[in-house]
Amino acid sequence: MSSSIPPPGSDLPLLLLLGFRALIDDVHTELDAAGHPSFRPLHGVAFKAIGDGTTAAALGRRLGVSKQAAGKTIEGLERDGYVERVPDPEDARSKIVKLTARGAELQRLAYRVMAEQRARWAKQLGEEKMAALEEGLRAITADREVRFDIPAWFNG
Repeated sequence: MSSSIPPPGSDLPLLLLLGFRALIDDVHTELDAAGHPSFRPLHGVAFKAIGDGTTAAALGRRLGVSKQAAGKTIEGLERDGYVERVPDPEDARSKIVKLTARGAELQRLAYRVMAEQRARWAKQLGEEKMAALEEGLRAITADREVRFDIPAWFNG
C-alpha cells in the first residue's frame, strides 16, 4: 500500500471539524448580518455552558478555563447586553450569570439559523442521509458527557 494513500478513517476527524466549522461560520455570518457582530463562536459555547444560570467559577470549570478567564468572557457578553449578573438566592456573596432577553433572542436566532443550515445540508445530501448522519453521531456519542471545555481541550 502506498504511503500517499491515507488509511480509511484518517480524514474523519478533519471532515467532522470542517463540517462543524462550516456550520458555525455560516451561523456567525447570519448573526453578524442581524446586528450581532461581536458575538464569537466561544460565546455560543459559553451560552450553552451558562444554561439557565451559573456562577463565574462554575462557568470557568465548565469551559475548562480559570475563573478570571470566565470573568472576562462574562464581562464582554455583559457589555454587549447578552448576559447579566443577578444575586444568587442561595449565597448572598455570589452572583448568577443569566442570559438577558437580548441574549435569549440571540440564542433563538442562532437556533433558527442552525436549523436553516441543517435544511441546506439535507437538501444537498438528501434527508435520509442527513437523518442517518445525525442518528449515527448520536449513537456514537450517546455514552459521552456533554462538555463545554472545547477551548481548553484544543489548547491542552
